[in-house]
Amino acid sequence: MARARSSLRPAGGVVITATNGKFDQALLRQAFGAFPSGVTAFCGLIDGVPEGMAASSFTSVSLDPPLVSVCVANTSATWPKLAPLDRLGLSVLAGEHAPVARSLASKTGDRFAGVDWTATDTGAVFVHGSTLWLECAPFKRIEAGDHEIVVLQIVALAVYPDAAPMIFHGSKFHGIATA
Repeated sequence: MARARSSLRPAGGVVITATNGKFDQALLRQAFGAFPSGVTAFCGLIDGVPEGMAASSFTSVSLDPPLVSVCVANTSATWPKLAPLDRLGLSVLAGEHAPVARSLASKTGDRFAGVDWTATDTGAVFVHGSTLWLECAPFKRIEAGDHEIVVLQIVALAVYPDAAPMIFHGSKFHGIATA
């Protein structure tokens, strides 16, 4: 079946173009929120105390070497604390972890209050009940606009296939219905 060429005009959608190369940030958040993603806890031990944050901009990068990435806002107060660490724990959060994600995303208070966590001897911190744990070593950092792409090399992992992951979509946390 042949398709006619047309300008960007989705049925029922709204098309907004950049003005002077810029978009309204609230609009961009809404647009990016149309893509569902998982939610991770990105954590490590600092002087024996857990420190971490939630990140939904996580993706696999390479199988050989085994690499993943997380995007971190340049305004993050947590990333400068985590960046010097030799090991970081990345937990892919499960459907019931919405309170954990909110706690780790908060700007104030004890982010780990009420969070069931564990740490490795190397200082990687993981959230219990997650679908996946990745112990990572820093590999590369790339400046990218108002964020930094942090590439991490996986040095150990634990998979929990019976735990359904949490999804972040439309600026809300969702669980996955299991069959």
